[in-house]
Amino acid sequence: LIDGIPETLAKLRAAGKKMFFVTNNSTKSRAGYKKKFTSLGLDIPDAAIFSSSFAAAAYLEQTKFKETGKKVYIIGEIGICEELDLIDVPWIGGSDDNGKAPNMGPGGMLEHDKDVGAVIVGFDRNVNYYKIQSAQLCINENPGCEFIATNLDAVTHLTDAQEWAGNGR
Repeated sequence: LIDGIPETLAKLRAAGKKMFFVTNNSTKSRAGYKKKFTSLGLDIPDAAIFSSSFAAAAYLEQTKFKETGKKVYIIGEIGICEELDLIDVPWIGGSDDNGKAPNMGPGGMLEHDKDVGAVIVGFDRNVNYYKIQSAQLCINENPGCEFIATNLDAVTHLTDAQEWAGNGR
């Protein structure tokens, strides 16, 4: 926590200012960020937290995706999964597909779920070719399947030693 943050937030609240905490990091849900803020001794209202995992779920909710009866394929981490759970949108992939590898030998192919109507891609520390192939099959072979990226970051800063590939362009 940066020195002076609690006092600064208190002064802003006393002045009647509205504050929002916005991130394009989809690895945590709003609940995950709330837990992080609380662990830092900050009392941040749930309604003031906006993450790209929440934005992806909000988009699906606004477009009435649930009514299609389709599910979402996720390349990403728990933040996306938790936000979709909150709006009762079924999903597959995510950490369930960590460590999987497709058969890329002669005649090898990967069966994909034809009931996927959207693919959400966020930062995924366990991305693999199985996930990439599953997502591209859904996008290219399921009519009307939407592709939703949680951010366009080409790189991320996981360590202080170098830039790491992001999930954007």
